[in-house]
Amino acid sequence: MSLSIVPRPKEKVCAVIVAAGRGERMGDMDKLFAPLAGEPVLSLTLRAFHTCPVIEEIVLVLNPHNLQRGRRLVEEQGWWKVMHICLGGERRQDSVREGLARINGCDWVVIHDGARPLVSHQLILCGLQEAQDRGAAVAAVPVRDTLKVVNPGLEVEETPNRSTLWAVQTPQVFRYQLIWDAYARSQAPASDDASLIERLGHRVKVYMGSYDNIKITTQEDLAIAEVLLQRKGPSQ
Repeated sequence: MSLSIVPRPKEKVCAVIVAAGRGERMGDMDKLFAPLAGEPVLSLTLRAFHTCPVIEEIVLVLNPHNLQRGRRLVEEQGWWKVMHICLGGERRQDSVREGLARINGCDWVVIHDGARPLVSHQLILCGLQEAQDRGAAVAAVPVRDTLKVVNPGLEVEETPNRSTLWAVQTPQVFRYQLIWDAYARSQAPASDDASLIERLGHRVKVYMGSYDNIKITTQEDLAIAEVLLQRKGPSQ
């Protein structure tokens, strides 16, 4: 896929990095500050966005326990694109809403989980390209395993057609006004940002993500990410 088509000239692109989760499956360790390739997970995520040429402004959303650590990290690294650092809410969607509220004069917003440190410039640019027509695009990968729909008694109810199933990731890219309106109009729980757009009857484009673009949730994920980073090398 060609990456020559990016947001139209004079359109501002911002990013909201959501890093306000509790990370309970990591035990006492804050997964965002767990060491990965010699630096915090969050550092790798932020660097990918700060060095991406189309990103002009970053909002970082943190929880009360890592707010000060996040501020120190940004200051130490000199990441001037991180113009706002704010507290998140009870749910992920509340945290995203807080981040969106800090943005001014933005045409496009890229929403990404802070715990996905292997995001690349290519994924960001592809999302911006694919979102041009519909105003909404999400990274995803085809499901590799057979899935079963199971009832409360652990009995199989259905085996969906795997060829139609994709596992959704971030980045998720939206016209700012579209995603802001979706958040303003819905308080119901949502598993991802695109779900709110879908509830409005708006079509969302899926584009090819990366199987390497894993989310750090357990100690095993950290070990896998270390291997993937060694294979990937320093380039974006």
